[in-house]
Amino acid sequence: MQVQQLLTKGLKATAALLPPLQSAYRLVHQAAEILANHQQYSGTHVRERYLAFMGQMQKQKVDMEPLGEAIEHFCHITDNFAAGLFHCYDVEGLPRTNNDLEHCFGVARVHERRATGRRGAIPGVVVRGSVRLVAAVVTKEQTFSAEELRPSDYQRWHELRVHVHQCEETRRQQFRFRKNPLAYLAALEAQLLM
Repeated sequence: MQVQQLLTKGLKATAALLPPLQSAYRLVHQAAEILANHQQYSGTHVRERYLAFMGQMQKQKVDMEPLGEAIEHFCHITDNFAAGLFHCYDVEGLPRTNNDLEHCFGVARVHERRATGRRGAIPGVVVRGSVRLVAAVVTKEQTFSAEELRPSDYQRWHELRVHVHQCEETRRQQFRFRKNPLAYLAALEAQLLM
C-alpha cells in the first residue's frame, strides 16, 4: 500500500515532465532509425537526412523546455562527430558504433599481447600502430598475394615510411630522456647554444 502511494505521489509530481520526455524519446528513436539506414542509402544521403533532422530537433527543443538543454547537448555532440559519423555507410566492413570499433581494437590488442607476452602498452604498437592495426584488421578478412601487397602509390608509401620513422625517432628520444634526463637536457642545451 505504501509503494502504491509513493508511486502515485511521484507520478503526480512529475506529470508535467512526461509529455516532453515522450517527445524527446520519439526524436531520439527517429534519429536512431535514420542512422540504422535500413534502406542502404549512401553516406552522403544519410548525412543529409540526419543533419536535416538535427535541425528539426533544434527547432523543437523549445517545446520540450525541461529537456531543452539535453536536446542541445545531443545536437552539439552530433555536430562534433559529424565529420566521421557517416563513413561507415560507404566503406563496407567499417564498424558503425564505437563499441564495434573498440572491439576491433581490443581484438588487435589481445593478439599483440599473445604475440609479445606484454601486458602494458606495446612500444611497437605505439610507434607503428597506424600500420599494424590496419594490417591486423584487413588480413583477418582477406588473404593478399605478393602483387597486392606491393605499394601502388610510392609517394604515399614513402610519406608513410617517413612518418613511421619520425615516430620511432620520437620514441628513441623519449627513451634517452628517461634513461638519463640530465645528459639529454645538457645535449639539448648544447645544441641550442651552437
